[in-house]
Amino acid sequence: MIRKLSLLRRDSYREEMFDAHLHIIDPRFPLVENDGYLPEPFTVDDYLARVAHLGVTGGAVVSASFQAFDHSYLLDALDRLGPSFVGVVHLPVTASDHEIVRLDAAGVRAVRFNVRRGGSATLSELDRLARRVHDLVGWHAELYIDARDLADVHSTIAALPAVSIDHLGLSRDGLPSLLRLVDSGVHVKATGFGRLDFPVADALRALAEANPAALVFGTDLPSTRAPRPFRDTDITLVEDALGDDLADAVLRRNASGLYRIETETAPGTSVSR
Repeated sequence: MIRKLSLLRRDSYREEMFDAHLHIIDPRFPLVENDGYLPEPFTVDDYLARVAHLGVTGGAVVSASFQAFDHSYLLDALDRLGPSFVGVVHLPVTASDHEIVRLDAAGVRAVRFNVRRGGSATLSELDRLARRVHDLVGWHAELYIDARDLADVHSTIAALPAVSIDHLGLSRDGLPSLLRLVDSGVHVKATGFGRLDFPVADALRALAEANPAALVFGTDLPSTRAPRPFRDTDITLVEDALGDDLADAVLRRNASGLYRIETETAPGTSVSR
């Protein structure tokens, strides 16, 4: 199933952008403390208001540690956001085929392994679960992991059919391991710049040089627990580091293959919310 993007607004910061990593925190649905942390609400309405000027045409709503295996918030968010948005879920290894197919029909496109914060299936279940969902419905696996830990699981990740790594791998020391995986076809999310301890522009250029199709951009809104939350100038950073054509691929076109979405918007298409 291909989901088509629809433009939120035309008077935007960019003409079009796919937000490959965002969180919705709706207190109407279950939240679980993670290391004593519970986030402030950030609803669908809050998200749409925050990105209204950014040219966002769609995005990926990502389950976080404090949502564990609950999918009720995500299904509600995808229904409200519309077919230009997809979902990324935590999934127990015991989930039935019926449940996976049901989530796929609702717009879910990936399973997430939250190695850094928990609340998901574990690395020991990565190979089995990632292959299962890919074979069944074509999902890829997304890993929230410090790139310094990638060397220990390189062969497992490199052998999987489709994988992405969150937040540029989080650490400077892990960049060589991340680049090795990019060489083997792994995607990387250019997200969470306020979480990183290294020059983002340098990492973007290195990763794009290794594979120009590997990078996808996301706002990481609302940037829970990040030392510095998302800023609009994070988009400018991508454009300045990579140049117009490559930046457009990272900010929009590269999401097509990863999330099975048409990123070309029909002329005049718009959505009022």
